[in-house]
Amino acid sequence: MTVEISYREALQQAIREEMRRDEDVLLLGEDITGYGGSYAVTKGLHEEFGLDRVMETPIAEAGIVATAIGLSMGGLKPIAELMTVNFALLALDQIVNNAAKFHYMFNEQWSVPIVVRTVSGFGQLAATHSQTFEGWFASVPGLKVVMPATPADAKGLLKTAIRDPDPVIFIEHSLLYSRRGPVPEGDDHLVPIGEAAIVREGGDVTIVAYSRMLVEALAAAEELASYGVDCEVVDLRTLRPLDVDTVAGSVSRTHRAVVCGEDWRTGGFGSTLVAEIQDRCFDTLDAPVARVAMADVPLPYARNLEKMLIPTAHSITEAVRGLLSIGGRR
Repeated sequence: MTVEISYREALQQAIREEMRRDEDVLLLGEDITGYGGSYAVTKGLHEEFGLDRVMETPIAEAGIVATAIGLSMGGLKPIAELMTVNFALLALDQIVNNAAKFHYMFNEQWSVPIVVRTVSGFGQLAATHSQTFEGWFASVPGLKVVMPATPADAKGLLKTAIRDPDPVIFIEHSLLYSRRGPVPEGDDHLVPIGEAAIVREGGDVTIVAYSRMLVEALAAAEELASYGVDCEVVDLRTLRPLDVDTVAGSVSRTHRAVVCGEDWRTGGFGSTLVAEIQDRCFDTLDAPVARVAMADVPLPYARNLEKMLIPTAHSITEAVRGLLSIGGRR
């Protein structure tokens, strides 16, 4: 049985269920009590669990993550909320040099089971508040990076992340919070970290996406179907560890691939994915791997300019049409 709820509600359910299941799970962050966090995911939780487990912090991201690391090394399982991934820049040393390294550097004497929940995305937030840094975090050994696109995956992956013994960077997209979808009922819904999902089967081209770009990829696949193009769509769900096997298996069947992301084209996570596809599927590719990404400029505030830079279903459709022309098929 499933129930249709929003992405926001799915995240809140996951946190509430895990806090009821395990008293060592706690929350810390800015404005997470009365206000409920930047996007109201934690709204009402302090009323059930008290201020000892839902803790307000100063506006100091390095301090939030450092506190979470210390709590985790003491045996607790903190969820640290950072208002946006842009502010994670202030906690990079704690995330990259402490959370990701302690298990290795201290010969497995300590684990750091923290979840850093944060938000990427755009929507007239301008250059310093519309960035997406998943590629940076996915390049760091010792971290796990999760970016769910659907309410069901948001709930299942967050529950799994909370139970994971390693630090997890859990990135939510600001434009997904209100999207609704079916979520399995009950508190035992878990989605494994490190497993991609084929969400649409097809034989002509593989479209690989994650987070909000999955919505655009599925819309593009619907449009392309009207032209007789049969797209297979793969939702990565997790960027590290990366499920290359599922991606490569799909590309080996379709012989073409389009990689989609909202990060910058230069140095973005899509570059890693393209390289993996080239390594694994070179002999089966009928065309070069295509890439859909954001232009290499800071995102402007003006709505008309912002819309020009963000990848869309149309961007993906054009990339697929170009691939089919290169490959000799229409």
